[in-house]
Amino acid sequence: MEGGRPIRQLAVGDLVTARSLTPLQGEMTRLPDPAGLVHLQFRRYAGCPICNLHLRQTTQRHAEIAESGVTQIVVFHSTETALRRYGADRFPFAVIADPTKNLYAEFKVEASPHALLHPRAWLAYGRSVTAARSLKGTADRGEQHLGLPADFLIGSTGLVLARKYGRHAADQWSVDELLDLTREHPV
Repeated sequence: MEGGRPIRQLAVGDLVTARSLTPLQGEMTRLPDPAGLVHLQFRRYAGCPICNLHLRQTTQRHAEIAESGVTQIVVFHSTETALRRYGADRFPFAVIADPTKNLYAEFKVEASPHALLHPRAWLAYGRSVTAARSLKGTADRGEQHLGLPADFLIGSTGLVLARKYGRHAADQWSVDELLDLTREHPV
């Protein structure tokens, strides 16, 4: 909410401002990508077990996603230091640190006290903690734990082709949902 008014979320058909982003991995990435589609993902915080489980699944299917013409960009509202501590610089896709939440604000990605209250969030949290190599970071100080995820599929001209604003911490596109969307919007 802004000043008591609901925030207008980006809609399918909106245009995203072109820019270059510098990921942890160092090599600049373009948004939009003139050569294809971009899956722009907003995740919660560096140590979020739900986000990390989701990104491990995404990493396992990275080649399949890339073959469909999609460049992945993942944004966290954590610092570069925190992201590196959790190995985010080793992901095969661009990881962007946005601790000031400028991109979150621009794309209208919010936080909610309900982020962790939904039963599906609890189920995902249980699965992610069970699969985690370590529980270190699940409650890092200084991190905003009530953030919500969001996904955007952006065309080569910057047009938002599809979008999903999560209603709870585990409400994001699966890899299969993303691939279905790429078939609806071929490069």
